[in-house]
Amino acid sequence: MPVDTQRLAQQVMSRCDELAGCSSESGRITRLYLSEPMHAVHTRVTEWMRLAGLSPRIDHAGNCIGRLTSPTAEKALLIGSHLDTVPGAGRYDGVLGVLMSVAACHLLSGTSLPFHLDVVGFSEEEGVRFKMPYLGSSAVSGAFDPTWLDRTDANCICMRDAIKAFGLSPDAIADCKYAADEVIGFVEPHLEQGPVLERLDSPVGVVTGIAGQSRLRIVFRGEAGHAGTSPMEGRRDALVASAKLVRIVRDEAIRSSGLKATVGSLQVAPGTPNVIPGCVELTLDVRHLDDPTRETAVERLIAAGHRAADAEGCRMEVLEHNVHHSIQADDRLASLLSETVSEHATEPVLMESGAGHDAVVMGERFPMAMLFLRHPGGVSHHPDERVNVEDVVVGIEVLAEYLKKLSGHYQQVSLNTS
Repeated sequence: MPVDTQRLAQQVMSRCDELAGCSSESGRITRLYLSEPMHAVHTRVTEWMRLAGLSPRIDHAGNCIGRLTSPTAEKALLIGSHLDTVPGAGRYDGVLGVLMSVAACHLLSGTSLPFHLDVVGFSEEEGVRFKMPYLGSSAVSGAFDPTWLDRTDANCICMRDAIKAFGLSPDAIADCKYAADEVIGFVEPHLEQGPVLERLDSPVGVVTGIAGQSRLRIVFRGEAGHAGTSPMEGRRDALVASAKLVRIVRDEAIRSSGLKATVGSLQVAPGTPNVIPGCVELTLDVRHLDDPTRETAVERLIAAGHRAADAEGCRMEVLEHNVHHSIQADDRLASLLSETVSEHATEPVLMESGAGHDAVVMGERFPMAMLFLRHPGGVSHHPDERVNVEDVVVGIEVLAEYLKKLSGHYQQVSLNTS
C-alpha cells in the first residue's frame, strides 16, 4: 500500500498542477463558476474518475460526480470538495480534496462497499462570479433557491443564461438534489488554510465544527459633485462614510475574541478622479464559532454604519444579508475519522474551522465530517499555497482506511437494526 500510495500522491500533485492551467487569466489561476476553463476541468476530472473505476456525470448545477457503485446498496456516501477558485488562487484549495478522494477510490479497487461512494467536485463554492457561495453544494443538498437564477455577474450575464451556455438546464436544478434518506453522510478532505497543523507538526486534523458566517452587501448613497468646485463643508461623500465603517469593522473584530470581520470589496461610483463619490457598495464578511456572538456583532456594525452615513449626510442600506450558521461535525463520522487517524497516522488533532466549506451547506442536511491536511505556510487563496507530498500520502491512506472502517461500521449497524 505505501508504494502505491506514494505513486498516487505524486499523481495527485501532478494533476493539481495540470488543473492549475485551466484558468481564464494568463499567469494566474482564476476559475469561476461555469466559466470556459471549467469545461477543461470536467474533461480531465471525469477521465481520472473513470481510471479509478468511477462512473462520472455532470449534473445540471455543473457538479462533477463520479460513482463507485455497490450492486446491493440503497444509500450513498458523498466525499469531495470544490473545483472553482478565487481570482489569483493557489492550486490546491478545493481541487486537492477532490483528487485525493479519487485516489482513495483507486486504493479501494476491488473492495466491496455496502454503500455507493460518490466523489463530488462541486462546481461553485467561493461565491465570486454571482456573489453567492456554495451554489454547487446547495443544489446537491436541496438548498438551492430558484431566485438565484436571476442573479447577474460583472458582465451582466444572469445565472440562468450561464447555465444554458454551459450546456445544462437551469430548470432541472431541482434534479441535482439528494434525498436525506439516501445519503449516509458527506466527508470533505481539504487543505487547512491555516497554520495550526504545521505548528503542531501533524499531517492531518479532524474538524469538529465550522464557524458561522454572515455575508452582507451594503451601499452608502451620498451625492456626487465636482471635486474642484464643491466646498468641503456640506459634502455628502459616500466614500468617506463607508471608510468610517471599514475602520469600525476592523476595530470591532479586534475587541471581540474569536471574531473575524472583513470588508472585502468596494465599488465606488462614479469612480472618477475629479468627482466626489456619490455611491459606494461594499461587502462585509463576519464569522464566529458562536452564532449569538456573530449576530450581535453584525447588529452593532449595521448600527455603526448608519451612524457613519448620518454623520456625512448619506444614507446606508443593507442590500443583502446571507447567513450560514455554525455547524458541528457528526459525532459518529468524526469519531470514526479520529480513530482512523490514530490507528494509521498519528494522534488526531481535533480542530475548528474558521473558513467556510461546502461542508457547511452539506452539514445542514446530511451528517458531515472533514479531514484537514497540513498547509505549510498557512497562506491560502494565493499563489503561494503549498502542500507536502508526504502529507498527501497520509491523507489518501487515511481516507481509504476510513472508508473501509465506515463500511464495516455501516454493515454492523445494518445487521443490528435489521
